[in-house]
Amino acid sequence: MKSRWTLAAALVLSGALTLGACSGKVATQSNAGPAASGSVNRNGTENMIEQLTLPAEVADNVAGIENYNPWSPSSTSKTYFYEPLMIRSSMNCQVVPWLATDYKWDGPTKLSFTIRDGVKWSDGQPLTAEDVAFTLNMKKQYPALDDIGLWSDTFGGSAKSVIVDGNKVVIDFTGNAAAKFDSLITAKIVPQHVWSSVGDPSKYVDTKPVGTGPFKVGSYNGRKLVLDRREDYWQADKVKINHLVLAGNFDATNAALKLTSGQLDAYWGEIPNPANSFQAKDPELNHFWYAPAGSTVFTPNLTKAPWNDSAFRVAVSQGFDKEQMTQKATYGVMGVASQTGLKLPYAKALLPDAMANTDTVLKYDTAKANQMLDAAGYAVGSDGFRTTKDGKAMPVTFSVQAGWIDYQGAADIIVRNLKEMKLDAKLITSPPDAVDLQKKSGNFDALIEYLNGGCEVARNLGAKLSSGLFPTKTEVRSNVGRYSNPATDAIVTKLSGSTDPAEQKSLVGQLVDVMVTQAPVTPLFYAPARMIYRTDKAVGWPSEADPYATNSEMLMIMTRLKSAK
Repeated sequence: MKSRWTLAAALVLSGALTLGACSGKVATQSNAGPAASGSVNRNGTENMIEQLTLPAEVADNVAGIENYNPWSPSSTSKTYFYEPLMIRSSMNCQVVPWLATDYKWDGPTKLSFTIRDGVKWSDGQPLTAEDVAFTLNMKKQYPALDDIGLWSDTFGGSAKSVIVDGNKVVIDFTGNAAAKFDSLITAKIVPQHVWSSVGDPSKYVDTKPVGTGPFKVGSYNGRKLVLDRREDYWQADKVKINHLVLAGNFDATNAALKLTSGQLDAYWGEIPNPANSFQAKDPELNHFWYAPAGSTVFTPNLTKAPWNDSAFRVAVSQGFDKEQMTQKATYGVMGVASQTGLKLPYAKALLPDAMANTDTVLKYDTAKANQMLDAAGYAVGSDGFRTTKDGKAMPVTFSVQAGWIDYQGAADIIVRNLKEMKLDAKLITSPPDAVDLQKKSGNFDALIEYLNGGCEVARNLGAKLSSGLFPTKTEVRSNVGRYSNPATDAIVTKLSGSTDPAEQKSLVGQLVDVMVTQAPVTPLFYAPARMIYRTDKAVGWPSEADPYATNSEMLMIMTRLKSAK
């Protein structure tokens, strides 16, 4: 979900839309203001960048094991050798052609990709549609490789066949599979002439990767991986980095020190208070952008009274001081989240027309919240706390994960706000595993969790509201609060299979209406996808002023960086 920093590290540093053409996905339009981290020169030069250093992709505990198998859980690098069919920016949700130049749905059960001409594997052989079909069919033969759910019925019908038709790869499905698109385009494509003879691919140790990506292995000493630019890469003119060094996994303190000293050029982990601990030390060169990845949300247990009453939930949502929460939890870096559950302003095009020019953030208003609770029938008893409608006590136990200081900071304010609404609230801090157990069992009153803000609305906001996604005894699933409404389930199902842009917007609008009028969860503040970087060597990093990607789309970023000198 998102990384956490330790209390010790925090104390050290605190001083210092258009709619898409497929399946409930949105191609949002940015409405961002100027960059919060200062002006950045994005023009650059056509000179080459000799070297950039980024954190390693592999954890230190597997150092020394060289394996570039993209399906290995401990792959030395998953990003720079084997490329996907397409890339969807997690910020603007636009689909960028990559190994495939185009796609087309023939109804919701047949999808074809046009494979790019002129792409070469790093051993000089050409990429073909047969390579793509081989990779996808391999996922059927070896189910452990099916990380995209192609051959399962997860979010739509399973694949029935994958065939080659000239330069196209055609996938037939057993049923409506529109909701699989975002997963399908991420498939890492491998060469048939290499992988057809490796045996079980899930067990293959790939020490000499033959890929289509922008880099090849230069050297690896067990801790530092040096990648060399491929001059024959199919878009080599866009890659201006001669050597990419991936070395080390750093805590917040060490990352800040290495960034400040220039030993690291970018970092994606948590650095508390980055404005003071990093940017302020050299505002011309040091920058950060914490893009909204989703929302931190207050989730009540809707199977318990009084949280099963939407009037009670809406009233309580009005009484949360979200501005103070984000100040305490994120040092004010992240904005207050919209009650719609959408990632705004980036998904503004999805708002119902009637809400297009309205403020969708619930303003902190204790007096209004108390009036609404009075009107809903929750009177204040003789002890000063509200009671159920039949006069019984209703204490509220609020759970928060120990050590997650952004959650803990927000939780303190939530409990205080609940008491301002005359609710008998107390905070219980538990280990993260214990909170996960509460989510699985349903044995909780209320807690803080996460709402994903990805481009596939049906699989994010929709999943949070789908009764088919209640947690189980063994798995934490999206609908932690256990909201259940057959009409809403029908909306999510229809959105998951829709390929019509106008219908998608209408269906998303209906989910937004559920969020605003029933408050099954209350978004508090946006959760970050972190980008902390220097501009002494390279410019063109994503920023608030140019939100083209996050650290999830590093291949795209590699084609946008230019020399600063």
